Amino acid sequence: MKKVTLVLQDGTTFHGKSFGYDKPIAGEVVFNTAMMGYPESLTDPSYAGQIMVLTYPLVGNYGVPPFTFEQNGLPTFMESDKIYASAIIVADYSTEYSHWNAKESLADWLKREQVPGITGIDTRELTKVLREHGVMMGKVIFDDEPDNIPEANYSGVNFVDLVSTKKILTYNEGAAKKVVLVDCGVKANIIRCLINRGCEVIRVPWNYDYTDMVFDGLFLANGPGDPDMCEEAVDIIRKQMQRSDKPICGICMGNQLLAKAAGAKIYKLKYGHRSHNQPVRMVGTEKCFVTSQNHGYAVDATTLGSDWEELFVNMNDGSNEGIRHKTKPWFSSQFHPEACSGPVDTEFMFDKFVEQL
Repeated sequence: MKKVTLVLQDGTTFHGKSFGYDKPIAGEVVFNTAMMGYPESLTDPSYAGQIMVLTYPLVGNYGVPPFTFEQNGLPTFMESDKIYASAIIVADYSTEYSHWNAKESLADWLKREQVPGITGIDTRELTKVLREHGVMMGKVIFDDEPDNIPEANYSGVNFVDLVSTKKILTYNEGAAKKVVLVDCGVKANIIRCLINRGCEVIRVPWNYDYTDMVFDGLFLANGPGDPDMCEEAVDIIRKQMQRSDKPICGICMGNQLLAKAAGAKIYKLKYGHRSHNQPVRMVGTEKCFVTSQNHGYAVDATTLGSDWEELFVNMNDGSNEGIRHKTKPWFSSQFHPEACSGPVDTEFMFDKFVEQL
């Protein structure tokens, strides 16, 4: 194991050892407090450009499932076709793994996909630093290559354009209801949840103009980076809302793009929500749900137009967790109701959307 150093934007350093692919990397350092789910998190396109810190101390003990694909082209156990996180940082990497579905170790997978992995770092202390300062850019530097220092490039990059499909893809063709899914970095289980509810899913690029297509509903997917970089998508959503009252549902980035199309503003959270245990409350009720989340930006609910209202709020910090139109079937969630990995308490969001098609 090579010695490696994480250097944060403010000069703070953490020393550890490499257990993944040995190459220097730079990115936005973020933390995730989930206790499990690293195969799904690493393959979530929303982590593009980010160095993922796991606060749970022991990682790797259940290995990695096979990277197989279903007949429809969706990965069986992952959330996309590859690892999107720039690197992963853990406190204690387990060199031994045991699980009925494991086919390889986390280390072998990282090496195969050329993604750095760092162990031996006090991730709780690192998380404290990020909580106090907020998310920061960071660099992973190998101690035997002190001159090979990468440059971080996150702010101002349209990561949605980097991860979105470049062509139209169709799943479950011939189903009774057609849904156009705007791919901003969609997780596979979102598509699977729609297929399982009898929908044909037409997956289009993030900036594709679908307004002349024949479909029953519009679904706005999750994705990485700054939603303010996606004005093309917002303009098309706004155009669709002006032309039709067809149902619209958004998740994560989709919540922010729908809100922007409704005239609201977006701001960056200090350190984001990345975990399986974020409590949200449905506005106007005493119903609370434990949710899976992965986002660094939020909707400023005070800037919503008079025709819109909050649907969910975060019980930890009061930030917006979803919006809805007061009269039309347009609604969204900032959390992930498909929850892969994570709790499935809010999968009813898909039921609600499909019922309105």
